[in-house]
Amino acid sequence: MREDIKEILVTEEMLGERIRAMGTEISRDYQGKDICLIGILKGAFIFLGDLAREISIPTAFDFMAVSSYGAATRSSGVVRILKDLEESIQGKHVLIVEDIVDTGLTLSYLYDNLKNRNPASLKVCTLLDKPSRRKVPVQLDYRGFEIPDAFVVGYGLDY
Repeated sequence: MREDIKEILVTEEMLGERIRAMGTEISRDYQGKDICLIGILKGAFIFLGDLAREISIPTAFDFMAVSSYGAATRSSGVVRILKDLEESIQGKHVLIVEDIVDTGLTLSYLYDNLKNRNPASLKVCTLLDKPSRRKVPVQLDYRGFEIPDAFVVGYGLDY
C-alpha cells in the first residue's frame, strides 16, 4: 500500500504536537465544565482517542456514524445517520470530533441535528480541514491542519 502514497502531508511528529496543543486548548476553554466528545465514526476514532488523552478535564464519550459518501470518494451531499448517540446531550457541553471537513455538508447537518437536542454548548473539532472544497459555511472551533483538496489516507481515515 505504501507505494500508492504520493506524499505525506502530516507526519507522526506533527500529529502528536498539534493534538497535544489542541488538548491543552480544549482543557483550558472548558475548565470547570464536564464535556462530552462525540466521535464521528469511523474516521475519527483514532484521533478522538489521542485527543482525549491530551484533555485534562472530566470527559465523557459518545459516537455517531453518518454517511454522505456511499461508495464514492466525494460527498453526495445526502447525509444518513447510521448510528445515533446512546445518551441524551441535553444540557451538556458537547464537542463534535471529526476526522476531516471538506464540503461542510455533513458537518452542517450534524451540527443542526445536535443543536436541536439542546446541549448547553456545541463546538466542533476537526483533525483535517479542506476549505477549498467548502460548499456551505461551517464553524470550526478547533482545527488540526488545513490540507489541499486531495484524497487522504492513514490514521484511521481510509485505505
